[in-house]
Amino acid sequence: MYTLRTFWTSGPKLARGVLSQGVPAALRGTPAQPARLLTTSVQQESFLNGSSSNYVEEMYLAWLDNPKSVHKSWDVFFRNAQRGAAPGEAYQSPPPMAAMMPVQPVAWPMMPLPAAPAVTSEQISGKVIDDHLAVQAIIRSYQDPSVGQELGSSDEMRTRIETVVPHQRMHAMIRAYQIRGHQCAKLDPLGIMEADLDTSTPRELTLPYYRFSEEDLDRTFVLPQTTFIGGGNTSLPLRDIIQRLEETYCQTIGLEYMHINDREKCDWIRQKFEIPGIMSMSNETKRLTLARLVRSTRFEQFLATKYPAEKRFGLEGCEVLIPALKTIIDRCTEQGAESFVMGMPHRGRLNVLANVVRKDLDQILCQFDSSLEADDEGSGDVKYHLGCSHMRLNRTTNKSIKLALVANPSHLEAVDPVVQGKTRAEQYYRGDIEGKKVMSILMHGDAAFAGQGVVFETFHLSDLPAYTTHGTIHVVVNNQIGFTTDPRFSRSSTYCTDVAKVVEAPIFHVNADDPEAVAHVCNVAADWRSEFEKDVVIDLVCYRRGGHNEMDEPMFTQPLMYKQIGKQPTVLRQYAEKLISEGVVTQEEYEEEVSKYDKICEEAYQQAREEKILSIKHWLDSPWTDFFKDKTRDSMMVCESTGVGEDILTHVGTFMGSPPPDPKFTIHGGVKRILRQRATMVKERWVDWAMAEAMAFGSLMHSGFHVRLSGQDVERGTFSQRHHVLHDQNRDKVFWTPLDNLWPDQAPYTVCNSSLSEYAVMGFELGYSMSNPNALVLWEAQFGDFSNTAQCIIDQFISSGQAKWVRQTGITLLLPHGYEGMGPEHSSARMERFLQMSTEDPDLYPEIDERFEIRQLFDHNWIVANCTTPANYFHLLRRQVLLPFRKPLVVMTPKSLL
Repeated sequence: MYTLRTFWTSGPKLARGVLSQGVPAALRGTPAQPARLLTTSVQQESFLNGSSSNYVEEMYLAWLDNPKSVHKSWDVFFRNAQRGAAPGEAYQSPPPMAAMMPVQPVAWPMMPLPAAPAVTSEQISGKVIDDHLAVQAIIRSYQDPSVGQELGSSDEMRTRIETVVPHQRMHAMIRAYQIRGHQCAKLDPLGIMEADLDTSTPRELTLPYYRFSEEDLDRTFVLPQTTFIGGGNTSLPLRDIIQRLEETYCQTIGLEYMHINDREKCDWIRQKFEIPGIMSMSNETKRLTLARLVRSTRFEQFLATKYPAEKRFGLEGCEVLIPALKTIIDRCTEQGAESFVMGMPHRGRLNVLANVVRKDLDQILCQFDSSLEADDEGSGDVKYHLGCSHMRLNRTTNKSIKLALVANPSHLEAVDPVVQGKTRAEQYYRGDIEGKKVMSILMHGDAAFAGQGVVFETFHLSDLPAYTTHGTIHVVVNNQIGFTTDPRFSRSSTYCTDVAKVVEAPIFHVNADDPEAVAHVCNVAADWRSEFEKDVVIDLVCYRRGGHNEMDEPMFTQPLMYKQIGKQPTVLRQYAEKLISEGVVTQEEYEEEVSKYDKICEEAYQQAREEKILSIKHWLDSPWTDFFKDKTRDSMMVCESTGVGEDILTHVGTFMGSPPPDPKFTIHGGVKRILRQRATMVKERWVDWAMAEAMAFGSLMHSGFHVRLSGQDVERGTFSQRHHVLHDQNRDKVFWTPLDNLWPDQAPYTVCNSSLSEYAVMGFELGYSMSNPNALVLWEAQFGDFSNTAQCIIDQFISSGQAKWVRQTGITLLLPHGYEGMGPEHSSARMERFLQMSTEDPDLYPEIDERFEIRQLFDHNWIVANCTTPANYFHLLRRQVLLPFRKPLVVMTPKSLL
């Protein structure tokens, strides 16, 4: 297919439907014998080849504007064509070299043609074809597939053009639907807004654009290989073609996938949507979808009745999110998934906990009782921030699955990289190298998805070897408003999901009031992730029935929208009426399903009223059951020695000072010098900072602790001190990681240069550290000053995470710090800020006893350290995983004496 070139929009145009009138004969392809000065056939002229047709068009338009602006040969060609010459006659080759020898200029011959009246500029303007596809088809018709073969009579040529050009127009129309059909899809349940913020209909989706008329609708066309709308048919009447394209691309699903630069993937998506009848749903699945809608809707109505004055950020207006998530989980479980790590904002979180994760309803309802006292230390958090981890039976597949909803702050989208890091860690510990068993699902709001930069940063981690989770399913709850701000004021992009195009993720827009369309899109999204291990986005276009929260008045700022919302029936009511009218369920069956769930909610409510204690431990999103088993506070006041036998240190040091075992491996001269220095250290029994770090890592891996170091340029080190990855100087992609090859049975070592991001990468490593306490997970800043780009992760997760969510983490931040003449942006890790955020009470003098040091570490939110010697650094890193509990560690690392 061809794409329209911009010059057609501004140049002179020919009336639609007039294909051959007024067009030069040479451009109409009238056959004639070539008149040439050379012996080469006109069919072999390169400029008449179809691949040059765009260039021919440009020359023609330039000539129309000013004949002197083109080369003389083009001027002759177009003048002959304008006077009625056939294609071969219109072209005149330049004179041979011998003819050009005289001083006097040699005029190129003009064909003796019948006299023609003068052509005015107005007439020429009317001769330009506005559809470049027709011009290209005519130019291509100059050549036969077999070069040099005669093209036949004028009638045969005209017949051929009349057949080819309409088919090319039809092909272009199909492609236009595939590219722009989503712009006419019926996505807004309220019918008052367009999801793409554009109310106009693209010209490419209109019949006149392709010069088709009503008479053409019953004409049969051969379908191209780029569409599957024919099903088992290879040709269809134009009427049927348009109808099937409308059904696929312009109803309640809008597809964006033509930005994907992979024909196989595009064809895969077309097959999932274009094949007639592929979106049909069995009655059993319809009844299941209705039952899930009942639970989603009645849960919100139950909370509104019992707790009318409580903020809960309900899901009203997008109740279909619950059956959508459950459909995704069902399909992924069928494909082998066993564990799901989910992240989401506050809206709808309680509903997801109740009806997707299946957290006990009474424990959820306890969060509404402000009189209950927590049995755990810490501040706790509001109920719509809490997460949990839960094992449950998936009834569709009869398989046991793990669902973890990660706790998050009110800082929208901050949880995204945390979820990805936790997912990656679980994949690592399960040996799930293809991401078939563990996967992530991220839910977003439309305004935050378009507005928060961490979304972009997280997408860019999706295909990096050390950070990929092999595809994430993103679900956007697009209620077409951000607090009080309309989309046209909160984003510059066409859709809120445009950010996903940076990784060529397909985007499926769907009207949230069509549960069956939502279910189909969710199944396709799960299939895509399984097939290609890539991200995919579902845009649930919905609305928000109430204000930003239950106490907010939306009519202040969106009066017209909320007048329409007041008239809008719930999706449950609409779908129930649809299934009853189809005979899929009866009114009695529907009412029975409603009563059944109402009873479940009432029983949980009564049980919650009997609770006396609020247990925060019920809300752990990353439980370490075995790690804390049989541990008491007193037993955790002891830490084993951080010392290591000299033989282990010598082994690690010797390895770090030795060249790779491959004799063909060529090491850089500067690295050779560093290796010699390291060998000298081992021999003379002293270490620098980099060697101390390597010995700490190596000794921990010898004991079975996984070590992961991530950040910008960490493989070499910002100050060229580390060199944990050596690169062959003569062979590309040949490298050696000595710390990953110390012992055959050691724990793995992962060292990975990250993208140029602090926010998302620090969040990713935090999530990685949450999955397993028996690992040393480190994030290093290029300079400590740059850590403030990730301040949200530091403030909302690392510093306060244990107090809010009873979540421990051993994440370690390495922040190069020191005034070494690098200017104000490369001098300070701002140690004072970390000390300010410590929870140690400055007015309380601690009791000094034999366990004072470890108790001090246990009682506070994190450890901030500034080491004096490499030995301090060595023991500090080892203590981080030898402690019987976990605390974040923030280290001011040196920039000199490395």
